[in-house]
Amino acid sequence: MSPSTPFFEAFGPLLFGRKPGSKLKELKQIQSLGELYEVFGDLIPEKLLGRSERGTNSRERALPPRVTFWAFVWQVMQPQSSCREVVRKIEAWWRWMQKDRSGMPALSASAYCQARSRLSSETLELILSHSAHNLERHVLSQEEGPAGRRVRIVDGTGVSMPDTPSNQSCWPQPSAQKPGQGFPVAKLVGLFSLSSGALLEQEVGRLREHDSLLLTRLMGKIRKGDIVLADRAFCSYAALATLAARGADGLMRLHQARSADLRRGKVLGPLDRLVVWSLPLQCPPGCDRETFETLPQTQAVRLIGLRVKVPGFRSRSITLVTTLTDPMIYPADDLRELYAKRWNVELHFHQIKIALGMDILRCQSPEMIEKEILIHFIAYNLIRAFMQRAAHIHHTDLFRMSFKGALDTSRHFASAIHAASSTPRKQDALLAQILAAIAFDPVPLRPHRSEPRVKKRRPKNYRLLTKPRLKMKLTQHRNRWKAKSPKTALS
Repeated sequence: MSPSTPFFEAFGPLLFGRKPGSKLKELKQIQSLGELYEVFGDLIPEKLLGRSERGTNSRERALPPRVTFWAFVWQVMQPQSSCREVVRKIEAWWRWMQKDRSGMPALSASAYCQARSRLSSETLELILSHSAHNLERHVLSQEEGPAGRRVRIVDGTGVSMPDTPSNQSCWPQPSAQKPGQGFPVAKLVGLFSLSSGALLEQEVGRLREHDSLLLTRLMGKIRKGDIVLADRAFCSYAALATLAARGADGLMRLHQARSADLRRGKVLGPLDRLVVWSLPLQCPPGCDRETFETLPQTQAVRLIGLRVKVPGFRSRSITLVTTLTDPMIYPADDLRELYAKRWNVELHFHQIKIALGMDILRCQSPEMIEKEILIHFIAYNLIRAFMQRAAHIHHTDLFRMSFKGALDTSRHFASAIHAASSTPRKQDALLAQILAAIAFDPVPLRPHRSEPRVKKRRPKNYRLLTKPRLKMKLTQHRNRWKAKSPKTALS
């Protein structure tokens, strides 16, 4: 049996040498990345994870960038796994494969954390872009948007992180929380593909930065011909005019501050009007001064009324605004159906934050927080690529597949793939079974499902932290919480 691990063989020849000295000399000759490479290897160029000629990753180490990267990805795909658990996995396979255990190098959680810090953020961004490009490259023509155009979805969310001084200085906690009682929060704005579900680009900002400002930073990533779906937080004159200037179009829900009077403007159809917006007199908060000065004085937009009727609920009326002004090419009903698909971005963020555990990050410094976010997004795109492959082979709907099911299936089938490493045909058969298991385990179709965000199981009877922990001296009896006085604490 070739040296490999249950989840990926990158921990194989890269780690299991005869002696530490000869092991490091052979690292540059290793090409195989094992099971993860067999599934996702076409998405990540090997040269991005190789040794550099000079600089941080130029030395021969026991944990080179390739091993560290796949270890980090494995850790993200196993939520709540610690750095010590990753190190123990490496050591276990080291000891299993090494006949002569006398000269084995010692690994620690600190060594693994230092190896993670040596990963370049630029390299991780290139890997993320390459994985997204591969997902987009395999999109079928029937999966594209109206008139064969690419459709992008943009939305924002927030993530929490450890309460360290460096994190607080970079991403301050909400102002409603007192010092020492809250956690730093970063705001993320992601640009997703509607056809493949891939995360194309992302921007990280502070909690107090408006979503429109982060969208402005992503404008350079939007290409000519794209259609951008967004909610009303991104709806502004500056956003729509900037998209039109780039040759792209926007379809958003009308901001609540603007009038939704569909009795004005040129009639294009029922609840369909063409109006002209004027440039605001002052630069809005979500737009910088330089961009604002380059905007045109007027912008033609189209207002479309949408009546939402769900059985058992009161009907709602919302208004859409778009720069797709030709009613012959883009009928109003088609645009209404297209905007309904914007909800997919909420599911994508849920999969990243809950299934992959990005809701609460664990790194202690802003540099590592950014890398941890990138690794989560890379892992998400890798699983998405697996799902896309299963959908194309078995002719199933990509968005009926369970992301959590695909994650669990690929993770638990890994041990069987490892056991069949000496028989390539059996490995191929197991990979085919993984794709079939993902394709034929769809999410139940439950239209108009509504579940309140409530918990049935009650939490433990502990008080909340209302002051810094060092100042809060409490008794150990949960039912009789009493703060110790300074005199009692000193006695």
